Amino acid sequence: MKSLRPTETATIESDTALGDWYVNRMVIDRRPLLLLVSAKSLLPIVEPARDVRGLPARLASIVAARLDGMAVPRDWVRAEVDAMVPTLVAKTASRSVLGVMVDFAKVAPYHQRAEGWDEAWPRELETRLADTPCFAKRPLGKAFYPADEAIRLLAEKWDSVARY
Repeated sequence: MKSLRPTETATIESDTALGDWYVNRMVIDRRPLLLLVSAKSLLPIVEPARDVRGLPARLASIVAARLDGMAVPRDWVRAEVDAMVPTLVAKTASRSVLGVMVDFAKVAPYHQRAEGWDEAWPRELETRLADTPCFAKRPLGKAFYPADEAIRLLAEKWDSVARY
């Protein structure tokens, strides 16, 4: 996104369970939205496109709210959010994640309710996109669901750490 300038030129790999977060702008029903997608799990988050330049400072709290809404154990959420600080902005590194984001953006308008837009709709959209089978980075026929994959990755990384 043009509004987000890279903060560092060096490539720094994320040490979080969900990996790097990718963001792009989409417009649905004339409303600008941000689509954020986790690189490892492809978990989507949909946010109003406000204060895009301030997104890096808010990203950890946005992710925490999304994970809380999925009933992820609080210790895992805290560990993941703590590992996200500091948040750096860098250029895109994964074309497969971009492909999934394009697919999500294409199907998103079809998930809109017949009665139209309200403030709860982005949360519903996140849930529907997270229940979409994805094939990125997997052998043919090995689909996974982003919500399930996110919980699996969080458990794998933070279950033993959060207990101690």
